Amino acid sequence: TYPSTHSPPRAMKMLRFRSPSIRSLDQEILCTIRLLDDSELSCSIQKDTKGQFLLDHVCNHYNLLEKDYFGIRYVDPEKQRHWLEPNKPVVRQMKSHQPYMMCFRVKFYPHEPMKIKEELTRYLLYLQLKRDIYHGRLLCPFVEAAYLGACIVQAELGDYDAEEHPCDYIRDFKLFPKQSLKLERKIMEIHKNELRGQSAALAELNMLQRAHSLETYGVDPHPCKDFTGATAFLGFTATGFVVFQGNKRIHLLKWMDVSKLKFEGKTFYVIGIQKEKKLVLTFHTSTPAACKHLWKCGVENQAFYKCAKSSQIKTVSSSNIFFKGSRFRYSGRVAKEVIEASSKIQRDAPEVRRAQFGQSRSFNSLSHKNLIMNMEPLVPALPSTNEYEETAADSGRMILLFIYTTGFTLKDEDGFEEEEEAGGALTISETAYSPCASMLPSPVDDSQGGVDLLFSPVQSPARLLRELHADPDIQAQLEAERARDRAYERTRLAARSQMSGVLTNSLRLLSSNERVNACMLSVVRFVSVVVGVLLVTVPALLLLLESDINWSFLHEIRQTPEFEQFHYEYYCPLRRWILCRISMAMENLWSD
Repeated sequence: TYPSTHSPPRAMKMLRFRSPSIRSLDQEILCTIRLLDDSELSCSIQKDTKGQFLLDHVCNHYNLLEKDYFGIRYVDPEKQRHWLEPNKPVVRQMKSHQPYMMCFRVKFYPHEPMKIKEELTRYLLYLQLKRDIYHGRLLCPFVEAAYLGACIVQAELGDYDAEEHPCDYIRDFKLFPKQSLKLERKIMEIHKNELRGQSAALAELNMLQRAHSLETYGVDPHPCKDFTGATAFLGFTATGFVVFQGNKRIHLLKWMDVSKLKFEGKTFYVIGIQKEKKLVLTFHTSTPAACKHLWKCGVENQAFYKCAKSSQIKTVSSSNIFFKGSRFRYSGRVAKEVIEASSKIQRDAPEVRRAQFGQSRSFNSLSHKNLIMNMEPLVPALPSTNEYEETAADSGRMILLFIYTTGFTLKDEDGFEEEEEAGGALTISETAYSPCASMLPSPVDDSQGGVDLLFSPVQSPARLLRELHADPDIQAQLEAERARDRAYERTRLAARSQMSGVLTNSLRLLSSNERVNACMLSVVRFVSVVVGVLLVTVPALLLLLESDINWSFLHEIRQTPEFEQFHYEYYCPLRRWILCRISMAMENLWSD
């Protein structure tokens, strides 16, 4: 029978994983994983238990087969988020104190939710999108927000019943960070008239189908600064790499056009091709750890959505300098393989046990708390003006930037509770956090003019960014910096090649050429090892066989039966044959 997927909050289910390592059998570590419905699943692991065990444990709890879309996420003591790597031990990845707290979340959003085979997988994706809507990650215009909210109400409550549902029944349910009375009335109208008769599974499917067409579907925004010093939010979707500024998408670079992702310190680079021209986008994060997390997320998403087979995935280096920087490789299946595997599932559909609406802690814990944006102040890469911000303040309008996922208190979103430090985080006040004034965290009120009122031509950061990119002086400056970087790298490589030996140079050339067959490197390494072994063993044998040195340990070796047999049966005939050949060659030389 299929186990219950929605235990009440704080309910614990225990499971112990036994690892084959004998040295760690006496040490067990408690892990708690918060699920999408905010229930908790606990287990005991050992020191060398890998991350894949935890992911399999959660999937077995759900009876989930289409598990490649999901992952386990955790937050380190510096409040930096990470995805748990399946091929590494959990203990080596976790920097926090025991017991470990993690979250089960959607890691790769399906490009076409209709191709998901099982209702259970669609339900888990629905729970994730419901969280994205509530926590402000899914950009919703007013009409779309009303429809998505109505689908959630239909899935959770069923058909509208005048006897059971009072006139303001939507007000008791928190669908968006803040929802206006006009939005609630629109949701009730759609729920009463358009969705009647739909089952929970059908309402969830309609919600997925509508949500996946939005620009921010699947976007996990990473806050950063662009080269002008303006705040931007980067994300990765099934289509490609996206950049949001203010409440507009200013860049979309498809995966086929992204040639390389790399980072150095706090600087993240996206190198690609747009309109047949090379494009280099530069962004600055708050910490090196945040930059590395951004890079790894980009590498994984590009491999998952771009590659046709997992065998095509290559190890990626964070820098193009030889043996420098971090190296990382996505180790799972790719999207096309997941879809093919889903089409071959032949089992009876598992039972889906849905939680009742409003039971999740995430819907209650945010109602009386401010939202915390966990982003340290960043130093602009170049001096930038804030004229559009000042003008917006003077006119009484406020620009609300995209809410970063770790921007909420950790207890609210990821299930971790951290104490707030005075001055350590940027608090978004209730006045600034106005859903009807921004398109990003929740719907735009069409009667107020929508997004057009938020930006004038002078105020638009997207327009400012385009003007800066079009400035010939800035373009010349950027091109000069890139030329200096390329010249510096060529100088370093040339200096290394002069100082290294022939074998080291050949290995370096082979490893830097991506088209060289991997077996050639193996042959070179094998030859190197053989030559090294011969350089050690041949002088040692000559010392034993030809020298007159009579040290005690050499004398003992010469007296052994094995050595005498080797000396008289193999070495002496070989030496006589070599001397005979040499004498014959000398005679022929003298006769000529």
